Amino acid sequence: MRILTIGGGSWGTALTYLLDQKGYKCYLWEFNEEYRNQMKINRENENFLKGFKLSESIEIIDDYTGLVKNGEVDIILLATPTQFLRNVLLNLSNCWNKKVILVNVAKGIEISTGELISQMVDEIFKDKEYDYVLLAGPTHAEEVVNNLPSAILSVSTNLEAAKIVQETFNFGHSLRVYTGTDVVGSELGGAIKNCLAIFAGICDGLGYGDNTKAALLTRGMNEMVVIGTALGADFKTFLGLTGLGDMIVTCTSKHSRNRYLGEQIGKGRKFEDVVKEMKMVSEGATTIKPLYNIIKEKNLRAPIFTALYELLYENKDVNILTQTFMGRELKSEF
Repeated sequence: MRILTIGGGSWGTALTYLLDQKGYKCYLWEFNEEYRNQMKINRENENFLKGFKLSESIEIIDDYTGLVKNGEVDIILLATPTQFLRNVLLNLSNCWNKKVILVNVAKGIEISTGELISQMVDEIFKDKEYDYVLLAGPTHAEEVVNNLPSAILSVSTNLEAAKIVQETFNFGHSLRVYTGTDVVGSELGGAIKNCLAIFAGICDGLGYGDNTKAALLTRGMNEMVVIGTALGADFKTFLGLTGLGDMIVTCTSKHSRNRYLGEQIGKGRKFEDVVKEMKMVSEGATTIKPLYNIIKEKNLRAPIFTALYELLYENKDVNILTQTFMGRELKSEF
């Protein structure tokens, strides 16, 4: 099995590191030339995954189009932030040569179109042969690469492709891979929980306690189900690894950049200032834009996510979140 990773962030690097250890031929491409050269020379991703040496068998490449054109890869691992992924897909489509499994690990909704990544892939690769598999779940790169037990979901409308990815990415006793078929629900779960994690971080920054966060996550999950089912997802998906599981880890972990962004806002810092200093992308900060449009277009009941958008992009005071959460009219839970 020959695997090309497009994107040298923490997760793309961690998965490449593990796949190489399993004996697969791995190629890694990073958009940022400075970071790419640093990995070539030092054999380490000092920016996003410090402390893990990349073996010489992993080829850090300057261009991936030749590999694809010559049919030299079997799996392409898409580890590029959502808002930059369309250009990568267009480049790939121009040099497509044979059927390949596209494995996506990005989580978000494209701002300009409101499309999920699977929909973007379908649009661009409509005349190509491929299988699309989403690999998602509660997995921080820093823990997976340290062999701390984790579970993840390989999800595809083609169950055979999901099983191939399951076998490929399953890693001993440290990374257990399940399979699923609800691509829409799994993509929405992974995208929307990033937005909720910003809200959870704001609660931390404001000094609120466990009670607050537990209530927030529960009500936030309710809104995720409302949005997801309106878009065709199976509600059970939100109770699984790509829903509840991914939400828990992203909303509570010290590794979560979305939670960190919210925490800094809760402490009084400006949204724009925090984003500028972050090396890694906060997918939640971009996803909330198309998510807000979906909520409005479909007239969905999602006050938490609506308030988050108003805070980040309409300059509302941070207290709007508390008012939204606690100040609405009393009602039944269900």
